[in-house]
Amino acid sequence: MKKISILILMVFGYFSNATAIEGVNFGVSLTAGVFEVDGAKEEFKGAHAGVGSPGDVSKSNATDGDTAEGAFAIGSLFVEYEVNDLFALGVDYVPHSLDTETTENIQADMTTSNSSSNKTNTVQVDFEDLATVYATLQFPDVDGLYAKVGYVQVDVITNETLGTGGAYPNTDMDGVAFGLGYNRDLADDIFVRLEASYMDLGSASVTNSNDSTKSVTADGITGYGARISIGKSF
Repeated sequence: MKKISILILMVFGYFSNATAIEGVNFGVSLTAGVFEVDGAKEEFKGAHAGVGSPGDVSKSNATDGDTAEGAFAIGSLFVEYEVNDLFALGVDYVPHSLDTETTENIQADMTTSNSSSNKTNTVQVDFEDLATVYATLQFPDVDGLYAKVGYVQVDVITNETLGTGGAYPNTDMDGVAFGLGYNRDLADDIFVRLEASYMDLGSASVTNSNDSTKSVTADGITGYGARISIGKSF
C-alpha cells in the first residue's frame, strides 16, 4: 500500500508542476455517505473455561447487532488522463485519515464474582491512505453521463487497549468501487461533477500479537455515497 501511495503522490506532484498538459484533468472531491461492516466476529481457539467450551469458539456480535454502520465525509484529490473522448484513466487519493469512534466493552472474569477483576477493552480504528485507481466511460448518447469502475486500497490502523493484554496488528484491505455520475463543463475549462458511488472492500482478519488463539475477522465493508467534484481540464 505504501508503494502505491508514494506513486500516486509522485503523479500528483509531477502534473501539478506542469503548466499545460493536453488531456489531463485535476480536481478535488467531497464524498459523504454510509459505511457498513458485515459479519464481525471474534474467534478463540482451544479450551476456554470462561466460555464453557472445550474447543474453538466463534463469538459474533449477533446479540449487539451483526452489522455496524457509520456516516462518513471525506475529501480527496484526483488526476486523470483522457485517452479519448469517451474513456479516461485516473487516480483518487484521500490525504487524511477516516477515524472511527472508540468502542468499549467490559469482559467479566468468570472465575470470580468480584467485579474489580473485570477487564475493560477499548478499540478505535483509523483508515489511512485510501487510494483508488479507476477508469471512466462516457455514455455516447447522453452528454455528460459517465460510469466509473475502480480498484481500492486502504491501510487499517488499529488502536486498542485490551485489559486482557495483547494487541492486534495493522493490516490493509482492498476491493472495488463503482460509480455513476454527470459531468458539466463550465467556462475556462472548469468542470463540476455529481456522482453516486458504491465501494466493496474484502474481508480482513488479524490475530492477537500476544495470543495466537485469538483473532478478529470482518467479512467485508461496503460503502454508499454521493460525491461532488470540481476540477480543471488542460
